[in-house]
Amino acid sequence: MANTTSQSYTFDKTLPIDEIIEEAYERIGLQNVSGYQLKTAKRSLNLLFSEWSNRGLHYWEIANQGFTLVDGTNVYTTYRSPADGASQGLTTTLSAGINASVTDIPLTEVTDMPGADQGGGTITVNSETIRYTGKSAATGAANLTGAIRGSNGTTAATHSSADAVTQHATGMDNILEVNYRITSTSIDSPMTEVSRSQYQGYSNKSAKGTPTSFFIQRFIDRTNITIYLTPGAAQDGNKLNLYYSRRIQDGGAYTNAVNVPYRFSPCMTAGLAFYLSQKNAPQRSQELKLYYEDELARAVKEDGDITSTYIAPKVYYPNA
Repeated sequence: MANTTSQSYTFDKTLPIDEIIEEAYERIGLQNVSGYQLKTAKRSLNLLFSEWSNRGLHYWEIANQGFTLVDGTNVYTTYRSPADGASQGLTTTLSAGINASVTDIPLTEVTDMPGADQGGGTITVNSETIRYTGKSAATGAANLTGAIRGSNGTTAATHSSADAVTQHATGMDNILEVNYRITSTSIDSPMTEVSRSQYQGYSNKSAKGTPTSFFIQRFIDRTNITIYLTPGAAQDGNKLNLYYSRRIQDGGAYTNAVNVPYRFSPCMTAGLAFYLSQKNAPQRSQELKLYYEDELARAVKEDGDITSTYIAPKVYYPNA
């Protein structure tokens, strides 16, 4: 009789944090951990995720986001999380009224809003904050789906058709690329990143016109995107369309899965074992560090941006 296989690919999706912690402790010779041992291990796991942000770009954390430009506004802010402040983002309106229990939110425009592939997002309607998990279409008029009403300490409420909606950009770690997008045609024009000193050299920072450059300031709880030129009436309603690297989400509850792709599971567990060894088995730390670095190097290599290589010959014209 032929052996059967599981036909399942969900191991990483169903591997909870408490089992990751158990695996890491077992690698340093400890079993049946509980209480403070679990607490300190989850703290170490979050510190490991923070350390990864210093290791360079993770392609699985690249996301896309739009910001609606406003006449006279040249600084656009995104906060680390909704608890830190109300980030700017895209603006649109409700295409129909909703009551306080509706979980599909109808909008007149969802283009450039993050969908399920980016973990959903957050919107504000009047004084209510709504967390959503996906959208019914990529562009145009569509619903935001899986809405969690009354998020971030607000109260679910009834809202009317045409009420203003703001989609807030959160969780940004670093801005990678920025384009100026004409909304009516979806034509993009690349913008150039400038340094602080270059931006300071602009003599008239309030000059209006089509934005051509941007300056990034990263703070503890937010990132500011300052653009030049300042949008005028002709640019009002157009967009900044940008790619950014996201922060890795905190571990959270022990029953949660982690915000890490399956190919990083081995190095994540090895890294946590190394971190825990420093507190529980220091005699094994060097050995486990080498194992962790090896696992991480393989994962990062596989995670790279694989593109074709083209060699262009250099042409000389000696008589020109």
